[in-house]
Amino acid sequence: MARALAKAGAEVDWVFSGRASKDFFDMEPFGDYRLFKGLTFAIKNSRVRYGSTLLRSDLNALRRDVRSLDVDGYDLIINDFEPISAWAARLAKKEVIGLSHQNAFLYKVPKRDHNMLSAMFMRYFAPVTLPIGLHWHHFDEPILPPLVEASTFANQPQPNQYLVYLPFAEPNETLATLSHFPRYQFFVYQKAQEHQDLGHIHIRPFSRTGFQHDLHQSEGVICSAGFELLSEAIQLGKKLLVCPLGGQMEQSSNALALSQLGYGSMTEQLTKDTIGDWLPLPRPRPVRFPDVATELCAWLLEGRRDLPALSQKLWRRMDSAHQLSPNPFNNYPLERGFS
Repeated sequence: MARALAKAGAEVDWVFSGRASKDFFDMEPFGDYRLFKGLTFAIKNSRVRYGSTLLRSDLNALRRDVRSLDVDGYDLIINDFEPISAWAARLAKKEVIGLSHQNAFLYKVPKRDHNMLSAMFMRYFAPVTLPIGLHWHHFDEPILPPLVEASTFANQPQPNQYLVYLPFAEPNETLATLSHFPRYQFFVYQKAQEHQDLGHIHIRPFSRTGFQHDLHQSEGVICSAGFELLSEAIQLGKKLLVCPLGGQMEQSSNALALSQLGYGSMTEQLTKDTIGDWLPLPRPRPVRFPDVATELCAWLLEGRRDLPALSQKLWRRMDSAHQLSPNPFNNYPLERGFS
C-alpha cells in the first residue's frame, strides 16, 4: 500500500507499534515514521502465553501513547490492526478504515479455536468504523483478495530447495529436524548475525532482499501460519507446509483455510515424519491475485464506501479456476495432528 499511495499522490504519515525498533528492517518506503511500544504477545515454546502477555503489558504507557497521537488534521485514517492509531481515532470520533487480514474474521470465514474471547479481541483490539478484511477466497462475504506486492525477482524455483521461516520455534530443534534430509537444501531465516552454511542447511539473517531472493528460488516453504508470507507463496505457486503458532486463533484458522482451499498442508508439530511426507508432494500452480493496492487506493481516495461492489470487482479478476469455490485443486492431503 505504501507505494500505491505514493503513486496516487497521497501524503502519508506512518505509525507502527508492537515491536522494538531493532526488529524493523527495510523501512525506507515509510519515511519519517512514528514508533510506539503498543502491545506484544509473550511467546514461549511456539505458543502464545496470554498470562505473561498481560503481566508484561504496560497499559498506562498504552493509554499515554493513545492520547499523545493527534489525528485531528488527517483527511483519512487507515489502520492495519494497530491499536494506538485505532483508539486515538476512536477517542477523536474520527472515521477510521480498518484494512487487515484480521478483519476478515468478522465475517463467516473458516475459523479454528474461535470463541467469545477471540471474537472480542478481533473486534476491540483495534476498533474501526469500516472494517475491510483480506483473505485468499471471498467465502461469499464482502472481503478482498490479499495485498501482494509486485515482485522484482524472477520466480525460478530450484529442485529440492526450500525456504524455512519459523520465528517462534526453537532454532536448534528446527535444525535437528532438517538434518534428516541431506538431499534437500534448506535456507533458514532466523535471528542471526551473519550467514552460516552447515552442509545442506543455510542459516540467514533477516533481510527482505535476501528473503525474497530465496523465496523465489525455492520450490516450497516451511513456515508458521501468518498471512502475508503465505499470500506471496500462493501467488508464486510454492508448496507450503505450515505449523501455526499455538494458542493463536488467527494462525490456526489460516492453516485450516489453507488446507480447505487446497493451497497447502498443515501440521501442529514439525517432525521428521511430517516433513518427510510433505517433501515429495508436487508444486501447485500459481494463483494470480489482482492488483488490490491500486484499486483500493483509488477507491479510498475518491471517497467510495461500497465495499461489496469493490469486493465483487476484484474477485472477478481472479482466474476462473480460483474465484468460485474452495478446493480449486487438491494437492495436499497431509493434515497431521489436526482434528
